[in-house]
Amino acid sequence: MNQTLTVKTAFGIVLVSVLIAILAGSFPFFFSSTFLPEENTRTLSLLSIFLGQGFMIIPLLVFLYFRKESFANRFRLQSVPTTVLSATILLSVGIIVISDEIDRLTNLILPQPDSFDQLANMLRFDSIWSAVFLLFTISILAPLTEELIFRGFLQKFLEESWKDVTKAILITSIFFAFIHMNPYWIIQIYFMGVLLGYLAWRTGSIIPSFILHGLNNSFALLLNNTTPSIEKIYSWNGHVSPLLLAAAVGLIIIGFKRLHTHLEILS
Repeated sequence: MNQTLTVKTAFGIVLVSVLIAILAGSFPFFFSSTFLPEENTRTLSLLSIFLGQGFMIIPLLVFLYFRKESFANRFRLQSVPTTVLSATILLSVGIIVISDEIDRLTNLILPQPDSFDQLANMLRFDSIWSAVFLLFTISILAPLTEELIFRGFLQKFLEESWKDVTKAILITSIFFAFIHMNPYWIIQIYFMGVLLGYLAWRTGSIIPSFILHGLNNSFALLLNNTTPSIEKIYSWNGHVSPLLLAAAVGLIIIGFKRLHTHLEILS
C-alpha cells in the first residue's frame, strides 16, 4: 500500500466523487429549456440519475490511475467460488424481504412525504426502453459504482489503515448512508451498508456485496412496478406476508451457514 495515501485523502477523493456525481446529475437541468420542453421532466430526471452514477467513479479511477495502483487490488476485485455466490444469493433474498418489512414499519413511525410519490412515478416502467434503462441504471450501474467506491476503495483502505475491521465497516456505512441524502431511509441504508461491508470483508471481494446491492435495488424497482394481483400475494394488511417473512429468516440462516462453511473450507 502506498504510504502517501492518508485517511484524510481517501475520504477527500470519495467526497470529490460524490460532488462530481451531483454536478453531473444536475447537468441535464441546466440545458432543459433549450433541448427539452417542460413536460419532459421525467426524461431529465432519468438522465440525471444515469449521469450522476456514471460520473461518480471517474475521479477515483483517475486518482488511482495516476498513482499507478492496481485496480483489482485497490477495489477488492477478486473472484469468488460459485458456492459463495449461491450462499450470497440465498442470504440476499432473505435480507431484502426483511428490509422491505422494516421500511414499511419505519413508514408508520416516520411517514414519507408526498414527494416520494413523485419518485415512485418516475421509477415506473412506461415502455420497454424505460424498463431496460431503469434496470441497468438502478440495478447494475448504481450498485457497481457505489460498491467500487465504498466497499472496494474506502472500506478496504480504512481496514488496512486502522487495523480495525469493525470500525472501518461502521464508519464507511455512515458515510454511505449520508451521501444518499434521504433522512427517511438513512437507518435502513446504514444497516444495509453494514451488511454490504461485512460481505465484502468476509469474502475478500466486492462481488458478493454487489450481488446483494444489485438484488436489493432490483427488488425495490420491481416492487414499485408490480401489479395489484402480485402485491396481494406478497402483502398482508400493508405488511409483508408472515409466511414470506418466515421464509426470509430461513434463507438468511441457511445463507449465513453456507457462506461461513464454504469460507472456512477455503481458508
